[in-house]
Amino acid sequence: MPREIDEDELIEHWTLIGDELGQVAGKRGPTRLGFALLLKFYTRHGRFPRGRGELPDAAVDYVARQVGVAAPELAFYEWDGRTVEYHRAQVRKFLGFRECTVDDAEKLAVWLAEEVCQRERRVERVREELLTHCRDEGIEQPAAGRIGRIIGSGLRQAEKTLVARIAGRIPADAAARMSALVAEAHDDEETAGEDGRALFAQIRTDPGNISLNTTREEIAKLTAIRAIGLPANVFADIAPKVLAGWRDRAAVEAPSHLRDDHSEETKLTLLAALLHCRGREITDTLVDLLIATVHKINARAERRVVDEFVADLKRVSGKENILFRITEAAVGDPDGVVRDVVFPAAGGVGTLMDLLAEYKTKGNAFRQHKQRVFKASYTNHYRAGLIELIDALEFRSHNTVHRPVLDALELIKRYRVETTHATQYYARGEHVPVDGVIPADLAELLHRADKRGRQRVQRTVYECGVFQTLRERLRCKEIWVVGAEKWRNPDEDLPADFEAKRTENYAALRKPTSADAFVDEVREELRAELAALHDALPRLDWLDVKAGRKQGAIVLTPYDAAPEPRNLRRLKQAVRARWGVVPLLDMLTETALRTGCLAAFTPVGTRGDLDPEVLAERLLLLIYAYGTNTGVRAVAAGDHAHSEDDLRYTRRRYMTVPACRELARAIANATFAARQSWLWGEGTTAVASDSTHFTAYDQNIFTEWHSRYRRGKRGVLIYWTVEAKGSMAVHSQLLSCSASEVHAMVEGAMRHGTDMTIEANHVDSHGASFIGFGITRLLGFDLIARFKQINQMKLYLPDKGTGEAYPLLEPALTRPVRWDLIGQQYDPMIKYATAIRLGTASTEAILRRFTRDVTHPAYAAMLELGRAQRTIFLARWLRDRDLQRETTAALNVVENYNGVNDYIHFGKSGELASNRREEQELSMLCLQILQSSLGFVNTLMLQDILAEAEWADVLGDADRRGLTPLFTSNMNPYGEIQLDTSRRLALGDITDQQPAEPAAE
Repeated sequence: MPREIDEDELIEHWTLIGDELGQVAGKRGPTRLGFALLLKFYTRHGRFPRGRGELPDAAVDYVARQVGVAAPELAFYEWDGRTVEYHRAQVRKFLGFRECTVDDAEKLAVWLAEEVCQRERRVERVREELLTHCRDEGIEQPAAGRIGRIIGSGLRQAEKTLVARIAGRIPADAAARMSALVAEAHDDEETAGEDGRALFAQIRTDPGNISLNTTREEIAKLTAIRAIGLPANVFADIAPKVLAGWRDRAAVEAPSHLRDDHSEETKLTLLAALLHCRGREITDTLVDLLIATVHKINARAERRVVDEFVADLKRVSGKENILFRITEAAVGDPDGVVRDVVFPAAGGVGTLMDLLAEYKTKGNAFRQHKQRVFKASYTNHYRAGLIELIDALEFRSHNTVHRPVLDALELIKRYRVETTHATQYYARGEHVPVDGVIPADLAELLHRADKRGRQRVQRTVYECGVFQTLRERLRCKEIWVVGAEKWRNPDEDLPADFEAKRTENYAALRKPTSADAFVDEVREELRAELAALHDALPRLDWLDVKAGRKQGAIVLTPYDAAPEPRNLRRLKQAVRARWGVVPLLDMLTETALRTGCLAAFTPVGTRGDLDPEVLAERLLLLIYAYGTNTGVRAVAAGDHAHSEDDLRYTRRRYMTVPACRELARAIANATFAARQSWLWGEGTTAVASDSTHFTAYDQNIFTEWHSRYRRGKRGVLIYWTVEAKGSMAVHSQLLSCSASEVHAMVEGAMRHGTDMTIEANHVDSHGASFIGFGITRLLGFDLIARFKQINQMKLYLPDKGTGEAYPLLEPALTRPVRWDLIGQQYDPMIKYATAIRLGTASTEAILRRFTRDVTHPAYAAMLELGRAQRTIFLARWLRDRDLQRETTAALNVVENYNGVNDYIHFGKSGELASNRREEQELSMLCLQILQSSLGFVNTLMLQDILAEAEWADVLGDADRRGLTPLFTSNMNPYGEIQLDTSRRLALGDITDQQPAEPAAE
């Protein structure tokens, strides 16, 4: 079915120009129109249409008017025969194209193998590159089947070349060790023995919870991988996507398949990829364990100390009155005796003693006691494991400021080898780095007199301080770890060719190359917005700026509630009356059949021997099992022909996180294409982002408890990025509860991968930091925030001494923006923004450098830019009532989206019942797929209903504002699981869903 095209596209791609008009000359009637359409279609797509069905009606009408032939005449054009073949030959000759020969096909396959398939393995992406190359070479696009064969040949040739290259780099002794690793490994990992045969299974397992046992298990895995002896640069020139594909194949294949089903070169390459990637993943895990363990000790120490102080402390009430009485007594009798004047006024000496005790429990005493508890816990339980952990890792830093921390780590490692834990002190004369290493709270506890009365540095206290400082430096990547991925050298996160492509990188971000030009642009915008707010303030009855208020200078009156929609309930009843209550599985099936989204699933390995219909049914059942959280076993018991083993096999071989993401994108894009502008309006460019808490199994290192979710158990966050107008999720992320929502917001806006262009992102307070405003300014989309404490916000001045220009805003004004910092660090900031745009590293890894614990000058500059951009936003938002309503409406959309989660994800009380991160991500993505399917089907249903004459002009403004396809009154996620792909929903074609004319009065 041809999609709808707008007027701009008609003019750009379907207008006959120049010599094209000469080609049409001499032809008459249907022949003239048919030839013109062939010519323009070929110019647009690089191939001929397969028939009338591929030509959009709007394009036919538009071209028909240009050639002076009535559009219905096209029905008489013959799409087969000598005439159309002659026309095709004319078009090819005119445009300089030729048909694809056998020789061309072979050359195309070789070109793909050398230029594309060594860095890209996804068939759709390879196909796009192939078609582009065909156009560049003047080769007509081959038929679909032939394209598939060319792509398959290119992928196989590239695989063969790369495998031979990698196998040739592996030393013979390392190859022998890898072969031995799988030589006797058991296919059933759960029944593998305790001997060496279990090692391969152990390497592939995920880590357990945060504990010393988990730490030692991960160290053992890393030690075993290092013992294989793979060269560190064995995959240096291999594209990350190709390496990840090999790793995934080795991870899902049974040891017997790795031993018997591959050539020696392929086996070695797959095993090397698995071991290389697992080595980096385990290194990351060890860093995570170090950070989490130190935090765990610290949090427990603080909780214990707080409990002790609360239990022991006798709080003194009425301190202000006591102080007033003491002052009054002292002034009245300044020469009197304290015992006779002050003590009675205070209520006795006991009261003053209580005040003194309360004071002493605050400040340094509290912190030092916490450090004592930290030291006790560390010494008694965690010490040996943490020192083993740092001994297994290699820490580095480019900043000489952190050299003392690295020296301290080497000192701890050396003493572990040379002494025992019983050694209390460092040797006299030993260089023990203290400045920049030991927190101030520990400084007074660090030294202790030995038996001879000499002040010595205590090893355990020193180690506590080193680990606390190391944790903070690791979190902001000031110190990094060799062999890690997430915690690697931060310079590797940045594009290596930034300077060589400097102009292109600035152009891609639509930023001037001159720092002065950028600063002037932001400063002028800041001046303009502050002036606009100042001038409008007297006319804004909902806004006031007052001095002397403890609650803050800004006073914002809530706006009146919008009128309630009156016809939406009736509309939903009409939908339910026509189609009944539809099982959720049927909605998913209908979506898959209409969109073809299941094509996103391809086998992880080289074999894909399942019948397409069988595979489609199993994938639908798996998506339902994960999305509803009912589980594979429960779904396997339903009314269909697939066993639990069948489903689990399909899960291992086909169902991956990237494939599920691609499927979700396909449904979102299909929904955007299906929407009718007469109902939904033109496509929106705004999204709303928010997180929701899911309880989850906690025998892993990423599930955690957080104070924001006190009523919940340990869990994770799912961060949704939802289209603000049509409630379609375009991206989802699985986060730990303590993760920053700023990086998640940026990641969702930059990595959603759908056809939507995002120009604005609505967030609540958690996603709206200064860094968030700064980085979104550089990335080119607006951050629109709803602040809970808007009354306490401050407006930054554009220049020194300009506060007098805004006297009405004076109570809310603060210092000027430091433009010099922004100018000095403009190029580094653009480099970080380019890294996020290109995806050279995750947004989280890049933004880790921008925390308050970092001394990096780019952080200070990003803060200043964020202050300027937030002031620009606030000045605009405070004076624009419509923008305030829009913000609330957008965030209500994502809240409503969260509300549907519980209804669909009902199994196991909504708890993510797995300790494997991949399984949790699959549950999240399948939940997104199910909700997107609900939105897609409901969109078509609403358009069918509202296209009827009785609904013409029924919906008012309030109804259209509240209209959403994400409703559940016509959907049932429960009940018996019945899969029947032949049972279709009676929905009209998209082209038939046009608004009805209102009935004549």
